[in-house]
Amino acid sequence: MFFFSVLYNIVTIAAAVVLLPVILVALAVVPKFRAGIFTKLGFYDIKLDHNKQTLFFHAVSVGEVNAVEQLIKSTRQAFPEANIVLSTTTKTGQEIAHKKLEKTVDAITYFPFDFFFSVNAFLNSVKPDKIIIAETEIWPDFVYLAKRRNIPVYIVNGRLSPHSYNGYKKFSFFFKPVLAQYKGIFMQTQGDVERILKVGADPEITKFMGNLKFDIKPTMNAQQITELANSIKLNGARLIVAASTHKGEDEIVLGAFKTLKSEFPDIKLLLAPRHPERYEKVTQLLEETGMAFGKRSQGDTFENNDIIMLDTMGELMKMFSISHLAFIGGSFSNTGGHNPLEANIWGKPVVSGECVFNFKDIYAYLTQTNAAKLSSSEQELTEDMKKLLSDSDFYKKACEDTHKIFDENSGAVEFVINVLKGA
Repeated sequence: MFFFSVLYNIVTIAAAVVLLPVILVALAVVPKFRAGIFTKLGFYDIKLDHNKQTLFFHAVSVGEVNAVEQLIKSTRQAFPEANIVLSTTTKTGQEIAHKKLEKTVDAITYFPFDFFFSVNAFLNSVKPDKIIIAETEIWPDFVYLAKRRNIPVYIVNGRLSPHSYNGYKKFSFFFKPVLAQYKGIFMQTQGDVERILKVGADPEITKFMGNLKFDIKPTMNAQQITELANSIKLNGARLIVAASTHKGEDEIVLGAFKTLKSEFPDIKLLLAPRHPERYEKVTQLLEETGMAFGKRSQGDTFENNDIIMLDTMGELMKMFSISHLAFIGGSFSNTGGHNPLEANIWGKPVVSGECVFNFKDIYAYLTQTNAAKLSSSEQELTEDMKKLLSDSDFYKKACEDTHKIFDENSGAVEFVINVLKGA
């Protein structure tokens, strides 16, 4: 593995040098690329008491931070004296990490670039005793250098979609020695286990753990939910939350909502675009509907608006709590979908497009019940929403199914805690 690491560093550093002009332009033009860049290069200054055990978690972006939130909080309870450090790769991930976990962890930082000097600088600063990587984030030099220091590295909540598997399998000769560096590889589903084994993972360390997202907990009680509904003046209206929409999906959602509004005048729409850079374009689309709309960032409410655009960070999860149903985006845009469980945890049924390969196994389970429905077109989406709005018995059953899903699939957090205690 030593020569593999040397070759890997030569290739990656050479590629970075060759692409330096492109990288510099990207850094100049796209502000989010600059976020934490000096830290990622190895300029870490993390103050910890190294007489204590240090547990390090990495969650690349917003979705992964949401997934490990309950795990990190449970880890704090299980290891009250330990240092807990959390890193992300993206700026939005940092923002959500600070918002949700700043009071739980001892430090929040950026994950290093996968160069030997960056990784060594990080390991020298943090001095982790155990490393937990959320989902299938594979960084060859990071895991190799950690193992050289006898620091166990675990993949938790790992997933490898059938779509991604095809690419990984072609380069199994590359991934097999890398995967051998891990102490444990713990996957969300049996399908994920089978796929990662075919890529080259060691069956002795590869196990099914379930999905951390089934262990997420509602973050508000009944009084707080009522206060939220009152604060945006929902006034008893039924709210459709369109979450994490991508280019082309806002038009679909708005078209369906406009059709449904004529039959169900009490409904409202909360539209949450996935990427902040699209807010301006979505605003134009809202203007074209001719319907009254506002923006969450400006404190607008549903008192005089049919639609509110959620253009703030970190509020989507709690908005599901006051919804009647949710549309989960990334499913009509070839993105592969987003996590439907974030709405289901509140007892709300979801509808999505059919392109959900990122969460194929979860949707396969959900759609066996009424907890989720996949729609093939705007027309079918409209009909699926209509059924949830018009058929009270069907809607009640759908809500009951969401609760049943979590009752039957929780336990992933406990699995990881037991691994950390026993390692």
